[in-house]
Amino acid sequence: MNTTIKNQDIVITGLQSWDIEIGSNCKNIAAEFSKNNRVLYVNPPMDRLTLWANKNSMAIQSYRLAKLNLRENPVQVQPNLWVYYPVTLIESISRFSVGLGFDILNKRNNMLFAREIKKAMDTLDFGRHIHFCDSDMFRSLHLKELLDPELYIYYTRDNLLAVDYWKTQGTRVEPLHMAQADLVLANSTYLARLASEFNPSSHFVGQGCDLSAYKPGKVSSVPSPIAKIPKPIIGYIGSLTSLRLDMGIIEHIARSKPEWNIVLVGPEDKSFSQSTLHQLQNVKFLGSKEEKELPAYLKAFDVSINPQVFNEVTIGNYPRKIDEYLAMGTPVVATRTEAMEYFAKHVSLAETKEDWVEMIARELNSDSPVARHSRMEFAGKHTWENNVAEIYKYIQKAKNHELINSY
Repeated sequence: MNTTIKNQDIVITGLQSWDIEIGSNCKNIAAEFSKNNRVLYVNPPMDRLTLWANKNSMAIQSYRLAKLNLRENPVQVQPNLWVYYPVTLIESISRFSVGLGFDILNKRNNMLFAREIKKAMDTLDFGRHIHFCDSDMFRSLHLKELLDPELYIYYTRDNLLAVDYWKTQGTRVEPLHMAQADLVLANSTYLARLASEFNPSSHFVGQGCDLSAYKPGKVSSVPSPIAKIPKPIIGYIGSLTSLRLDMGIIEHIARSKPEWNIVLVGPEDKSFSQSTLHQLQNVKFLGSKEEKELPAYLKAFDVSINPQVFNEVTIGNYPRKIDEYLAMGTPVVATRTEAMEYFAKHVSLAETKEDWVEMIARELNSDSPVARHSRMEFAGKHTWENNVAEIYKYIQKAKNHELINSY
């Protein structure tokens, strides 16, 4: 059955501005929605503390242009897709310690935000709509009652409550937000399971990726910084941060197998830059690279790794880098987490330091063209088109009152 949703008005609120320079699930989903529907992507409203503290940021500049009516607003960024820049200033309340004060001011912020959204909807002649909320647990909490959408969807893609910024109010507010939604959709099985505790209509919809550049045939040569490093190369690409990566695992691999070269591509936080890893001759830090260069570096890896720290931040995280690794056909070893079980048929999942050395050695010895094809085929299914098709499936079920807990 074709469940594609067509000719609907869809309003999106979330945590990230359309102008953000890094990748964004919500922007990709919005673009996919707009192929068959009219979409209004509403940027987060400006809050007082951000306005005061980040006077020269891109978000502030966009806010001022909109405030002074110096830009088209909403602005059409592609067919069927408009971006709106709110001009109302809201209060900064996320760190309030008293629940009642937070609730009162948050309701006021929501009312101001809803008024702005309604203005943009009226400009575009949006009517009865679907509201897609990308984890905006505070500012969008009351938008279901204030805007009265046909369907209200809460989308969760990170365990935000593991981060101190969100904990103070989020542990109380996010469950309330999920409970009142018509649907809760998650990009990992772990987050879907957590959400199901508050809303039985919680579903895993997977993750989309743009893997168009991650095709072995598109890479003709590897960059000189990595071409001169002797093989085998055990590699990682991404931010090197102690919040997410286990330096102890990397050091254990390097010391256990001095004949292997551990290559780390990406920016380092303070913990990494000051770590003993820099003293090991077979650990190579290549620094940050432009995104367009990454597939070429990845092609040089004999085994790709994702040595995550096992904590509340990573346990439910869907690491898109795994799809990028697999799309290049590379053998992969990663930390075993609940979310990573989804990849278990194509990725070796390690629990102990000893597992890491054993599994990397096994992947080095057992790699084959058949295995590489299987990895590429699996990753190739994780397109934004397929991801949104899953979202449409549950929207259609909700419209037909067929809601079930699929987790």
